[in-house]
Amino acid sequence: MRQLTKKEKIIMEQFWTYGPMFVRELQEHYEEPRPNFNTLSNQVHTLMEDGFLERKAFGSNYQYSPAVSRKAYSLDGFHGLVNEYFDSSYSSVVLGLVEEERLSVDDLKRIIDKIENRK
Repeated sequence: MRQLTKKEKIIMEQFWTYGPMFVRELQEHYEEPRPNFNTLSNQVHTLMEDGFLERKAFGSNYQYSPAVSRKAYSLDGFHGLVNEYFDSSYSSVVLGLVEEERLSVDDLKRIIDKIENRK
């Protein structure tokens, strides 16, 4: 999955927060000055073509909704980061966080407990 541009991420955040919307409804969630309707419509259409949104026809209008969850998008970005900067090693990520003192012993105990108790 490709990374979203800054403007696309703002649009997706709106859909992830508010759910299915028509472009006009999306436009109303922006503060003034609101983006041009046609510009916003083109961006939404691009997001749909790229698989981030799906649409449902209501007469000649379309209601759009997320086809990718916020969590799925975030995890995909995280996996890309791990692959690129940690040679696909998740344990290297954890070790790096421990070495930088961003994960405590208590954090690690909770992680181990969760792993041991998962179904």
